[in-house]
Amino acid sequence: MIPARYAASRFPGKLMKMLGDKTVIRHTHDNTLATGLFDEVWVVTDSDIIYEEIVANGGKAVMSKQQHESGSDRIAEAAAEMEVDIVVNVQGDTPFVDKVAMRQLVDLFDDKEVQVGSMMLPITDKEMLHNPNVVKVVADKKMNSLFFSRSVIPYMRNEAAVVEHYEHVGIYAFRKEALIAFTKWPVTPLEDAEKIECLRFLEYGIPLRMTKVDYKAVGIDTPEDLKRAVKML
Repeated sequence: MIPARYAASRFPGKLMKMLGDKTVIRHTHDNTLATGLFDEVWVVTDSDIIYEEIVANGGKAVMSKQQHESGSDRIAEAAAEMEVDIVVNVQGDTPFVDKVAMRQLVDLFDDKEVQVGSMMLPITDKEMLHNPNVVKVVADKKMNSLFFSRSVIPYMRNEAAVVEHYEHVGIYAFRKEALIAFTKWPVTPLEDAEKIECLRFLEYGIPLRMTKVDYKAVGIDTPEDLKRAVKML
């Protein structure tokens, strides 16, 4: 499911901007579909323009019935009425979808214990490590998340210790029940402090099972991001 909101504070209407010969949202939809990993791919939107863009080009779209604070809330509303087991949340502004990384994410659910899954990427740039816009994650030996933070985690008090730092790649997969439950819980203190949505799961005792990938989702948040995406395309 691809949550797709038309309004965006930094780059209004970004999902309908042209990237080559298609809009950004079409690339995201078509590339997700092309992985062949999913029984169905739906765009969930608050916008008639985005809805028509997808449906007119042979895709599936559904209009949100309510206003939503987050993409998770938006897709949960739609998923609640569908016969589904696993829901993957692909951000509408990430047009380059990697099949290998997506398969790793979906395969996590072969383990019946897994309720929520996500991705992490090794950090090799010290500047990124100290950037609060880059969310960091640490996991245990079973690859269950221990914490997410905008701060450096773990803090290297012992500089000689051998440890790898990871960036959280914000693509999620949920068992339907976990997704619906998430949207019914109030915002939690750590989530509110860090402004990291997935901390709500940890505060309610549900770890995210992480998979290590070498794929970084390219998000289009600014006109400059779109220019970079054009070059990548």
